[in-house]
Amino acid sequence: MPDVSSKVQSVLEDPSVQSVAKVYAVALLDAAAKEGGVDAVLEEFGSFVADVLGPQPQFERLLCGAMTSVDDKLRLIDKVLGGRGTPLFVNFLKVLARHGRMDLVQGVWQAAQREQESRTGRVRVRVTSARPLSETALNHLTERLRQALAANPIVETAVDSQLVGGLVIRVGDTVYDGSVRNRLKQLRGKLRERCLNEVQRGRDRFSHSAGN
Repeated sequence: MPDVSSKVQSVLEDPSVQSVAKVYAVALLDAAAKEGGVDAVLEEFGSFVADVLGPQPQFERLLCGAMTSVDDKLRLIDKVLGGRGTPLFVNFLKVLARHGRMDLVQGVWQAAQREQESRTGRVRVRVTSARPLSETALNHLTERLRQALAANPIVETAVDSQLVGGLVIRVGDTVYDGSVRNRLKQLRGKLRERCLNEVQRGRDRFSHSAGN
């Protein structure tokens, strides 16, 4: 049987599938908001993904795999969450199962987090640096991002020693590359363009002189 995590990851790379995941995420959050329990349902969803699916790959394969029938998936949901999960979340998982979308459960979880962040004026930012940022530098950067984005940034950090120095900041689909590596690349491009211009001007002068 194929590894479900790999299958889910490949499916989630499809923008149309991401859109479907967002539709389910929005529906869940809207339903939770009517009951006044958005934070609670997100906590329950996160616990289900991290504590149930994460450490039990075999269960995840059964619940999300195409080889398991809808009826069996519904029974699995009742067996694992019946009497423990909230009616809202249990019913939500059953809706995914009935629509053949259990393979999107982790994608829906990610979309729900992003949607709630957007609703509460937060934005996820990924910052890559050549070396780990100090607490002071990270706090300073977070404040600058808050001012620039007019939102509360959720900063995720990563280290890439090949950057040499500087930062690469990703906000959504937009990347701001201020790394030394990128600046050197831009500098090489400018120098190459300048050299080509000099060569062309030399040719033009030679052609002009030859014509005279």
